[in-house]
Amino acid sequence: MDQEETSDPAAAPPPPQAPVPDDRVTCRGTVGPLKENWQQWSSDHQASQKQNPFSQQVCGAPPAGLPQRGQRGYGRPLEGSMTERRGRDAHTHVGREVEELCAAIRAIGRRGEEGGTGSVTVEFGRLFEHYVTISNKLVGVLLRARRQGLVHFDGEMLWQGQDDRVVITLRQ
Repeated sequence: MDQEETSDPAAAPPPPQAPVPDDRVTCRGTVGPLKENWQQWSSDHQASQKQNPFSQQVCGAPPAGLPQRGQRGYGRPLEGSMTERRGRDAHTHVGREVEELCAAIRAIGRRGEEGGTGSVTVEFGRLFEHYVTISNKLVGVLLRARRQGLVHFDGEMLWQGQDDRVVITLRQ
């Protein structure tokens, strides 16, 4: 029995383990730049949040450097920002659509002698049938053209079928 007791694996001392290489030197070389990039991003983000009016960091105080109500630039995107560029592009696109609408009215409308102005008129139903192949947002473009004073029609909104007889007058 003595021999069985000495061959018991639980009683034997554990075998020596191989030394673990010190990776701190190699980790420092790979993790260091990542840490610096993260710190830079964090600093940039904190700076941008100080300009963000919806940030919780502001705590009710208006962000520094942003225009206040009544000042020039209030309610407008920051100059040079992507938001400003997208807004300009959208404005240009809508302007082209209004020009296309006016050209379509001139092409299919009737010249009238109302007061000698020689204005062009067209019924909404006819314009809708012609313009539907150009754009699917005719009513929105008509409302925009009316706000710009380019066209006139009665009513607040035009509905296909219901308002087909409404006369649209081009004021150019």
